Amino acid sequence: MFASLPLAALGDLPPVTTEMAVVFVLVAITLVLFVTEALPLDVTAILVMVTLMVLQDWTNISVTEGLSGFSNPATITVLAMLILSNGISRSGVVQIIGRYMSAFAGTNKHRQLASTILATGPASGFINNTPVVAILVPVISDLAHKGGTSPSKLLMPLSFASMLGGMLTLIGTSTNILASQTAERIGAERGVEALHAFSMFEFTHLGAIVLVVGSAYLMTIGYWLLPERVPPEEDYLAEYEMQDYLSEVVVQASSPLVGKTVSEAIDEQRFDADVLQLVRGGERFIEPIGQKVIKPGDVLTIRTDRETLGAIANVDDLALTGAPETDPELEPSTEEDQTLVELVIQSGSSLVGETLKSSSFRGRYDANVLAYRSRGETVRQRMDELKLRVGDTLLIQAPEDSIDRLSQSPDFILAHEPDEPDYRTEKIPYAVATIVGVIGAATLLPVNIVVSALAGVVAMVATGVLRPGEIYDSVDWNVIFLLAGVIPLGIALEQTGGAELLGALVAATGEFLPAIGVLWVFYVSTSLITGVISNNASVVLMIPVAVEAALEVGANPFAFVLAVTFAASTAFMTPVGYQTNLFVYGPGGYKFSDYVRVGMPLQLLLSFVTVAGIAFFWTL
Repeated sequence: MFASLPLAALGDLPPVTTEMAVVFVLVAITLVLFVTEALPLDVTAILVMVTLMVLQDWTNISVTEGLSGFSNPATITVLAMLILSNGISRSGVVQIIGRYMSAFAGTNKHRQLASTILATGPASGFINNTPVVAILVPVISDLAHKGGTSPSKLLMPLSFASMLGGMLTLIGTSTNILASQTAERIGAERGVEALHAFSMFEFTHLGAIVLVVGSAYLMTIGYWLLPERVPPEEDYLAEYEMQDYLSEVVVQASSPLVGKTVSEAIDEQRFDADVLQLVRGGERFIEPIGQKVIKPGDVLTIRTDRETLGAIANVDDLALTGAPETDPELEPSTEEDQTLVELVIQSGSSLVGETLKSSSFRGRYDANVLAYRSRGETVRQRMDELKLRVGDTLLIQAPEDSIDRLSQSPDFILAHEPDEPDYRTEKIPYAVATIVGVIGAATLLPVNIVVSALAGVVAMVATGVLRPGEIYDSVDWNVIFLLAGVIPLGIALEQTGGAELLGALVAATGEFLPAIGVLWVFYVSTSLITGVISNNASVVLMIPVAVEAALEVGANPFAFVLAVTFAASTAFMTPVGYQTNLFVYGPGGYKFSDYVRVGMPLQLLLSFVTVAGIAFFWTL
C-alpha cells in the first residue's frame, strides 16, 4: 500500500514500506510525548525501546539491539563524566573560581556579565556543562544581589555561555559524546570513511569562534534584550508578591478553634490555607505545628488567597491583624532561626512527578514551601496537588541546618551559596589532576574516551575526592535512561530505510539550493526540533537523516554530522530544549517569551557562523 504512494515525483526516492511506516509512527508518537511531557522523558524513552523490541518484525530491532543503548560507549562515557563533574563540584574549585570572578566584577554590570561568561564558557569545555550551571547558579545569583544587579540579567547568559563553551571539546556536552558514537557506528556500518568518532579537540577551533561570537552578542544586543524580572534587592516576599497572601490571625478566647490542633482547625473549616507559624506569649513555633493545640491569644501566620482570607474574617472570634511586611517579621527570633531561600528542582530529582503532598515535603525536609515558580508562572496557592517538574523553583522557609542538608541533596540546586559550604578544598589538586589525566589520555594515547573516563572515576574515589557511595548520587539517571532508550530508535530509523527516505526528501532541496544551503537547512531544523524535545533525542533522530542527505547531494557527511551536533548542543530559543535553561528559569524569574526574544537572534546568528565555519574548515 505504502509503496504505491506517488513519491517518485520528487526524484529517485525509495518506496515507503510497512516497516518505515511503523517506525515513522513511533517517531511521531515519541515526539508528541516529549513535547507534551505526558510521561517523564526517560520513561518515554524506555517505552519506545520496549515497543521497538515488541514490534521486532516491523522495526528490525532485536532484543540485543534494543538493549544496546545501555552498553553503548556514549551512555557509559556520559555516566562517567557526570561522576567526574560531581567530583570537581565537591572539591569546590569551580565555585572558588566563580568567587574570584565575582570579586573582580564588583558592582560594574558589564564586568559582572563578562565574569559570568568567562567563568562558565571555558569551564564547560572540560566539565560537562550541565553540572557547571548547577554549580554556578548560586554563585552568580549572589554576585547579582551583592552587586545591585537583577539576577535576570546574568542567569540566562550563564546558561547560554555553558552551551557555547560545551562546544569546545568532545566532553563538553553529552550531546557531543552521543553524536560522536553515532557517527562512528554509521560510518562502520555503511562503510563511509569520512565518518568517524570525534577526537577530543576535533572542533575546538570552530567552538572557540562560536563562543567568541556568542559572547559578543550576550555582552551587547543580548544584554539589552534581557529583562529585569527579579529585583536586585533580595526581598523574596516582594519578588514573589507574597504580601497579598500572608496574614496574621489572632485567636480569641471564645473562638471555636480553641482546643483543636492546627490541622484539625484548618480541615474542619475547609480553609485553603497553610499555617506557617504560631506565636504564643512571645515564643514563635514553626514546623511542625500541625499537632499543636490552639490556645486563646495565639497568633497564626497564614498563607492564603483573598477569597479564603475573607472567609476566615467571617469566622467568629478570629481577628485579622494584617500581613508581615518584611522577611525578618516572617522569620522567628528563636534559637533555631528560619531562613528564606530558593531551591531549583534538579534533573534526576526524586521529587519530579511528585506533589508537595505526596512527597511529604514538610516532614521530609523540615521546610515550609511559601510559593513556587513553574514554567514562568508564580504559584502561591493550592500548591499541594501540583506535580513538580525539572526547573521548578521553590521558595522555602527552613532552619539553617535544614538548608545545609538541602544544599547537599542531589534533588536540588540551591539558588544561593550556604554561608559555610562543605567543599573538599584539600582535594582540589587530585580532582584537577584527574580531569587533566582523562583528557590527556584520550588525546595523546591510543585510549578511548570511555576507558579514560572510567579510569578517572576510579582515581577520584581512590584519592578521596569522592566517597564510594557518592558515585551513584552523582549520576543523573534520567539522562542515562533517556540515552539508552532513544539510541535503538535511531538504529530502527536506519535499518528500516526511514533515514534514507527522509534524507532523500531533504536532499531534493539540492535541486534549488547549494550544498551549503542544505547544510543550513539541517542546522535550523535540528535547532527547531531541539527546542521542543531533548537535545540527545534530536541528535539520534537527525544524524542518520543528515548522513543520508549528504550522500545524496554528494557532500561531506561529516560536515552534516557537525551541523546537527552544534545545533542540538546550542538550543537557545526555549527553556525546555536544554536542561541548563530550565535550571535558570525560576531563579531568573523568566517567561517563555524571554527565551524567544533573546535566544532567537542568537540562534539565527550562529546558524550562519557555524555553517560557514563548517564549510570552511571541513569543506563540503
